[in-house]
Amino acid sequence: MIPLMPPAAVIFDFDGIVLDSETPEFESHRRIYDRCGATLSVDEWCGVIGTWSKGHDERWFTQLAARAPGAPSREDYHAERQRIFADIVPREPMRGIRDLLARLIEAGVPVAIASSAPSRWVVPAVERIGMTRQFGAIVTGDLVAHRKPAPDVYLEAARRLGVDPARTIAIEDSGPGITAALAAGMKTVAIPHWLTAGHDLSGADLTVAHAGELTLERLAELVNA
Repeated sequence: MIPLMPPAAVIFDFDGIVLDSETPEFESHRRIYDRCGATLSVDEWCGVIGTWSKGHDERWFTQLAARAPGAPSREDYHAERQRIFADIVPREPMRGIRDLLARLIEAGVPVAIASSAPSRWVVPAVERIGMTRQFGAIVTGDLVAHRKPAPDVYLEAARRLGVDPARTIAIEDSGPGITAALAAGMKTVAIPHWLTAGHDLSGADLTVAHAGELTLERLAELVNA
């Protein structure tokens, strides 16, 4: 039996895939809403996951100010949100990520990050969890013309690694991310986050509960299918 060729590369989304920053991001806003007697629901929050805009945090402050007469000032809101986020953001990557990266690197499969978030967040966050050296490229939304669901970050990551997108696997947790990777011509693995459970991830070629379920054999089968 001829052994299957491994993928040319594996490219990871960052938030919700490498690091569970999705939960503290939501929770930091939700807790302030709760203190003010307002509600921030998962349904309204999950609609923006996988995308990024300069007005992201401002949107939630403006919404709170309209809902709660006792809302804090803009400055106090953002300061408290950042304090809560920093206090609860994990110091370790998500389940199975370290082991999967180790297996890929040992097998000579290049890996990269492709995120819609800005470099000022992603690059230091990768450094804080001690994983900078593992990734051959880190491409963020501020480095390309269009963020997800456009394919730009995935195509740029593949370009930097020098690999064929058609033999590359993208690992995502959101609908916009899956759309972006498919538009780049890549095979896709979905690992749904609890905040993206309502996203349409049906376009993914494979769905698993966590990165620990991914083996080199499963990835090779996927890219050779």
